Amino acid sequence: MCEMEAEVQRSAEKGVPVKEGEVVAVSRAPRHGFAKQAQPAIRLLAGEGVEGDAHRGTTVQHLYQVRRNPLQPNLCQVHLFAVEKLEELAQAGFPLGPGEVGENVLTRGVDLMRLPRLTRVHLGAEAVVEITGVRTPCAQIDGYRAGLQKLLWGPRDNRGRRERRAGVMAIVVTSGEVAPGDDLVVHMPPEPHLALGPV
Repeated sequence: MCEMEAEVQRSAEKGVPVKEGEVVAVSRAPRHGFAKQAQPAIRLLAGEGVEGDAHRGTTVQHLYQVRRNPLQPNLCQVHLFAVEKLEELAQAGFPLGPGEVGENVLTRGVDLMRLPRLTRVHLGAEAVVEITGVRTPCAQIDGYRAGLQKLLWGPRDNRGRRERRAGVMAIVVTSGEVAPGDDLVVHMPPEPHLALGPV
């Protein structure tokens, strides 16, 4: 366990939040597509998602999920992605700016992929989101930048499963405005912790 994870665990045991990182950029898109446009700020709406974003809604808004079952709850209201991963992609020959992985919130300083399900993340002064799972790197990614999808998958484990590295999805618990430079504070859920799965 790294020092950051140990600090988060200690804080969870004491019920004390930890300032782990910050918001680097925020983005939204009014129409369905892969990339989103960077904004000076976005507003998160409880139970719905990002105001003015195509994926806002209480039921699923991602088109492939709508085709499967349009009445299922929207567990993908907000997409969070780490700038550290964006930097890795740039080193691999894929320089991308904020919103170009389709994320709403670009973060720094927290390993999003290691957070358990139901973790609550405070963004700025008011907004709170709850992590629901990981994003699956779909074929649409290669339609945007050929070869990028492969880099958002990890190696296969001994069961043949591949790690997803395309960020995490969340629902909005508390409304609020989020802007670049805002603090990011993690509140771990009670144990036993539930591993993230695809949503």
